[in-house]
Amino acid sequence: MKNYSDEQILKGILRHDNLILQYIYKQFYYQVNLFIKKNSGNEDDANDIFQEAIIVIYRKLKENDLVFEASSFQGYLFSVCRFLWLKQLEKRRIEQEKINDSLPFQEDVYDDSLVELVEKNEKYGLYQKHFKTLSTDCQKLLQLFFEKVPLSEIARIMGYKGEKYAKKRKFKCKELLISRIKQDTEFKKILEDDT
Repeated sequence: MKNYSDEQILKGILRHDNLILQYIYKQFYYQVNLFIKKNSGNEDDANDIFQEAIIVIYRKLKENDLVFEASSFQGYLFSVCRFLWLKQLEKRRIEQEKINDSLPFQEDVYDDSLVELVEKNEKYGLYQKHFKTLSTDCQKLLQLFFEKVPLSEIARIMGYKGEKYAKKRKFKCKELLISRIKQDTEFKKILEDDT
């Protein structure tokens, strides 16, 4: 199997390059899986954490906010996975002393922007979960609205009789989404974490 440099890996993540993503899984997943299983987790947890770490790294790359002079991609990935898993354990209220640490760890990863990004990720996950429960009509309408498509254009695309009706529908769909999110127990947990 071909070996990729850190730079090739990062560029690959940005391009959603399947070969690079497969390479990352083949090279690094095993160790993360082992670490999570040793620390009160299972295969599904390991999968979730690994995927979330890749998303976090992708977002940091997009925001030009990824710095890891001191470490390699591998070290950075492990540190992000470790951070995400500790946060998950904290949520599950398992005391920290039980951490059976086997991943190489770098302190320099824990900057505020990472913490912020992980929190954004949680909120985005919650939003996605409830967005998918909306009708196809509402999803399409809100998607266009979030992409800043003008209401007159939205009305045309959606086949509504006018801008006024599009505005009313958008308001109703948005309200529905917000109320579903607010009723979610995860939302209450995120609120508690923010205080």
